[in-house]
Amino acid sequence: MTGRTIDELNIGDFEQFSKTVSESDIYLFAGISGDMNPAHIDEQYAAGTFFKGRIAHGILVGSFISTVIGMKIPGPGTIYLEQQYRFKAPVRIGDTITARVEVTEKIVEKNKVMLKTTCTNQNDVVVIDGSAVVSPPKKK
Repeated sequence: MTGRTIDELNIGDFEQFSKTVSESDIYLFAGISGDMNPAHIDEQYAAGTFFKGRIAHGILVGSFISTVIGMKIPGPGTIYLEQQYRFKAPVRIGDTITARVEVTEKIVEKNKVMLKTTCTNQNDVVVIDGSAVVSPPKKK
C-alpha cells in the first residue's frame, strides 16, 4: 500500500479524519509522552485554570493531522518534513475533532508538497490551524 505520488496530487485535493477524544486517550498520551501536566490529567487542578477544566494535549490533537498525512493524503510512504501549529481553542473530553489536510502547493522538482492543516471540533470551531511540508512517495 503506497500513497499518492506528486504527479497524482492536485492543488485543492484534501482528506479528513475524525475522532472523539476520550479520557483514556488523554491518559494514554500522557503516559506515552511523559507530559503529565495537571491541566490534562487532574480535574481539580484544571478547574482552577484559565480553561476551567481539563483539556486535551495540543500535540495529541495535532497528531490527527499526522493520521491524515500518513494514511490518506499523500498517504503511506510520505515523509513528514515540517509542521506548524497554531492552537486556537481548547479540546475537551468528548469533543469530536476533524483533521483536514489540503494540498496548497507542489514543488515537483524537489518532490515537496505544501499542505494546509486544520482541526475543527463538532461545532466547526477551529482548534488548530497550521501548515505542513511533506515529501510524497516516489513512483510506484
